[in-house]
Amino acid sequence: MNTTANTKMIDIEGKSNDELRYLMDPYLGWCKGEGIPIHEEFCVDLHTLETKPWDRLGINGAFVHMEGRGDFISLFLYDIPPGGQSIPQQHLFEELILVVEGHGSAKIEATDGSSYSFEWGPNSLFAIPINAKYQLFNGSGTEPARLASTNTMCITMNVFHDYDFIFNTPGGIPGREVPGHPDWYSGEGAFVPSTARREMWETSFVPDVTAFELRAFSTRGAGSTNIQFCMGDGVIHAHTSEMISGTYKKGHRHPPDYHVHIVSGSGYSLFWHEGDTDYQRYDWSHGSIFAPTNMIFHQHFNTSKEPVRYYATAMGSTRYPFTKEKRDAKLGVDVSVDDGGYQIEYEDQDPYIHKLYLEELAKNGLECTLGDHMDYSVLMDPLKKNS
Repeated sequence: MNTTANTKMIDIEGKSNDELRYLMDPYLGWCKGEGIPIHEEFCVDLHTLETKPWDRLGINGAFVHMEGRGDFISLFLYDIPPGGQSIPQQHLFEELILVVEGHGSAKIEATDGSSYSFEWGPNSLFAIPINAKYQLFNGSGTEPARLASTNTMCITMNVFHDYDFIFNTPGGIPGREVPGHPDWYSGEGAFVPSTARREMWETSFVPDVTAFELRAFSTRGAGSTNIQFCMGDGVIHAHTSEMISGTYKKGHRHPPDYHVHIVSGSGYSLFWHEGDTDYQRYDWSHGSIFAPTNMIFHQHFNTSKEPVRYYATAMGSTRYPFTKEKRDAKLGVDVSVDDGGYQIEYEDQDPYIHKLYLEELAKNGLECTLGDHMDYSVLMDPLKKNS
């Protein structure tokens, strides 16, 4: 989390850092000037966040600055009224959009005059090419549409600190305008196999991330499945994972800026720092989003009758990790902390965690199904010893 941007420093002459032009954050300065709400929380519901008219886009909007957002990616919330449409946009930062609610369409134009239009609905995912002109349309005359934009605006703005350059540079980047085959904006794509349990789907549009076929990833949790996305050949990471009813993921930690969107089911997550004996809990359902702070341990639990699926974004894609820190996190996400990785194995977790989960399942009339996928004694034996 960027803390210096919110710090006011006064020198002996009584001038602020803004007046002296040091310790500045051009991105946050731009956000304040846009005149829309700025939400800064650990976990929020994107269905209910306040939005206000955003003159730049001609629709309603808000900035969603999660506490664990880090310094490289931002989250915008687009709120398109019934029958509304955005003002055409063009900018020199990457953008990956998840549809939270509503139905509509998008039009993307390339510098050669070609254009690509496609329809989106709840849980659709699509990439906006760098500096391509695009426009969003709400296809309903009665219902609003909300879309969450993960983007690299903050790092782009803080590097160039020139608003006109970012929004008004003519022309595109030919190699980045429509990566891959044009059919990738109709839901087609290419499967990229992996021997390291990181299978990837390369595309520019996923019609529904809740319906996409996933691959087994049991090292992250009993019965867990996953797929990585390479959207528009971009640097923004994206993946979706699923927990079937009666199961939960293994505890883990990683660097900041991983934004986790719940796209189906309901449950809760626990958060704690190494050595903590107390757990911070957040309950969630469709539309919830949270971003774990830097290297905080966390663990996700399904307490619903249906599978829980979440979609996560971060800076540094599986193809382009961006930093060594992110590369190490990707390689260590399913490696035990005892072996230098980022994960707590079931047999090493606090027995309280599983006891709490059984209690939560009982409240909903559900049973734990982890035993269908693993040696369940590693979880039950510690409970017997502590009973």
